[in-house]
Amino acid sequence: MADVTDESYGADTTGGAGGAPGGGTDEGYARGLGSRQIQMIAIGGAIGTGLFLGAGRAIHQAGPSLILMYALAGAVVFAIMRALGELLTYRPVSGSFADYAREFLGPFAGFATGWTYWLMWVVTGMAEVTAAAAYVAYWWPSVPRWSAALGFLVVLFAANLISVRLFGEVEFWLSMIKVTAILGMILIGLGVLTLGLSAAGDTASVTHLWRDGGVFPNGVGRSLLTLQIVMFAYVAVELVGVTAGEAENPRETLPKAINTLPWRIVLFYVGALAVILCVVPWTEFRPGVSPFVAAFARIGIPFGAGIVNFVVLSAALSSCNSGMYSTGRMLRDLAANGQGPRVFTRLTGRRTPAVGTLASAAVMCVGVWLNYVDPDGAFTYITAFATVAGVWTWGVILACHIRYRAAVRAGRAATAWFTAPGGAAASWGALAFLGLVVALIGADPDTRVSLYGAPVWCAALAAGYRALKRRDPAAFVRRPHLPPDTGPGAGVATAPGTLPESAAP
Repeated sequence: MADVTDESYGADTTGGAGGAPGGGTDEGYARGLGSRQIQMIAIGGAIGTGLFLGAGRAIHQAGPSLILMYALAGAVVFAIMRALGELLTYRPVSGSFADYAREFLGPFAGFATGWTYWLMWVVTGMAEVTAAAAYVAYWWPSVPRWSAALGFLVVLFAANLISVRLFGEVEFWLSMIKVTAILGMILIGLGVLTLGLSAAGDTASVTHLWRDGGVFPNGVGRSLLTLQIVMFAYVAVELVGVTAGEAENPRETLPKAINTLPWRIVLFYVGALAVILCVVPWTEFRPGVSPFVAAFARIGIPFGAGIVNFVVLSAALSSCNSGMYSTGRMLRDLAANGQGPRVFTRLTGRRTPAVGTLASAAVMCVGVWLNYVDPDGAFTYITAFATVAGVWTWGVILACHIRYRAAVRAGRAATAWFTAPGGAAASWGALAFLGLVVALIGADPDTRVSLYGAPVWCAALAAGYRALKRRDPAAFVRRPHLPPDTGPGAGVATAPGTLPESAAP
């Protein structure tokens, strides 16, 4: 690992080169992610394993009502993202979730959020390599899944040692593959429905959405239980918040990326699933089999299923690659604030946090072990645990937004120009929905196991917090608000791990 430097994190509090006008921080990273790349990363974040692989089990469980579950959860996710967007225009930093928790909820909340978000992406990375190994089995069933998962981890770790600009370019094209493929699947499916293309056109019909047992063929309760899988499919939409520290113009690109979320949800989830379920009756789908692969096999397009399998393999690898990207940056944010090992603050000569990325990749190897022990159940266990961690992160975003709105009303914090519709009331409603999701995870015997690890993780966080606070009490002070007189929308952002002069002791 050549040219590793232990740089001062956030030395420039005036915005840094390429920062947002009036705000942003120079955290030592290269601002190499342009608008085109962030837009496609945001779009690609909404298309991952939860849709391509997890939807097979969800369709088998919920039938056509899964479309409604995706629409309902999508509305809640949009509320979460608009709350995050308001916070991002208030203070754009790469460790956004943890940083806002430190400011609005307290030092422990920031510590717990940073480490939980890291865990969420590590576990998500395990799910993605698990899915990728399953896709390889489509062509080479004799290849052990654990060996394929390990090989992908090694390749993706190597890819994450490149510059952030090249990372953004790789993600751009991987996301482009996913977007193009889904649009193609929708158009072909519509052709089957309207023009009767292929033999599948003889049986394809919109009546499949209600004819085979109704919209809720297994009952409303069974449909609600799929919300765990549905919410996991949306994990990664908040990744645009992590890119804030490396965006060329976060003030412009981040709100634009967030505002495109509704049409992404309607098109890629609701639209794609509706077309597929019209072409193939829901009763023919099975857990562990991608509904997209099954649909193209039914249509009979030459090599169609193989092409789709390649696309969903790319989607899984793209998501895992994004996971390595975000975990390295979150570990660096924690370390820079005295809430993690100092070694994670180091950057390579290309200004990438290779040490944190290496540590994350090493932990992701647990997913390789799960594929060796239980290849069929690995995806269910991992996605349930990732959903719990993701719900915590989203819940913290909403709680921070509620506290931020209260601080603005009291005249203690600067006003963001990109405000969330519905304000604090919308955030309270989204929090209640997340509580329902957690309750449903506990009610499902297949996913309940994911909650068993929560007390252990909380105990580990509490022990780590006490130990680190004794060593460095100054690292666990509440971060001050940006005062209103710094100007609407952004003000002079405080670098992570520092205090403004007016608040310094």
